[in-house]
Amino acid sequence: MTDKQAVVDALQRLPENASLEEITEELHIMAAVRRGRADVAAGRTKTHEEAQALLESWATAWSSK
Repeated sequence: MTDKQAVVDALQRLPENASLEEITEELHIMAAVRRGRADVAAGRTKTHEEAQALLESWATAWSSK
């Protein structure tokens, strides 16, 4: 499915009274999911343990300021 077709499908699923902000949010979410899937396919991921270690290091850095 092309990006354009995905947008058309998303617009059809939204209610008729959807605001521009709601439409924009839906498109941002769709784009983020597509980027995430591309990252997974390309092997650009972290394990749960790696993510935990990163969060802990960030929390330590923030709390020491």
